[in-house]
Amino acid sequence: MKSDRTTARAGLTLRARALRLLARRDHTRHELAQRLAPYAADEAELHAVLNECERRGWLDDARALEAHLHRRSAQRGTARLLAELRERGVRDADQLAAAAERLRATERERAQAAWAGRFGAPPADARARARQLRFLLARGFAADVAARVVPPVAPRRPDDGADDPTAPG
Repeated sequence: MKSDRTTARAGLTLRARALRLLARRDHTRHELAQRLAPYAADEAELHAVLNECERRGWLDDARALEAHLHRRSAQRGTARLLAELRERGVRDADQLAAAAERLRATERERAQAAWAGRFGAPPADARARARQLRFLLARGFAADVAARVVPPVAPRRPDDGADDPTAPG
């Protein structure tokens, strides 16, 4: 048996669904259209609700772009963030170019923070360095930035005695 809450949610109007989604976080027009499409009777109803949301200032692609960057930029690189924005339906070349420029200006600092939060210590060997580089690359940081952020492997000192089986100890 369905609960009253489930039944009430099933009877929501398209406008009410849009408001519920927008109350949680900002969406782009493209995202909201995708989320509402299964509940719309036809394209005209969907576009009417989207247009009303834009007209009232509830739906704004520029605001959604800024909110997404604010939420995700601390741990993600420029390439990954721009790809996410395109997936979310941001198609305005000027907005994407401006976002890319701002992100590239802080890419090194963000990569440094992401690396420090995950690792925080120089790699012990080449394998560990490669792992740390892959970590940053997978998050969309540029390869040259990742190479500058991850410290080189410290050469072993011969007086270490760690590899010498004859060393006392």
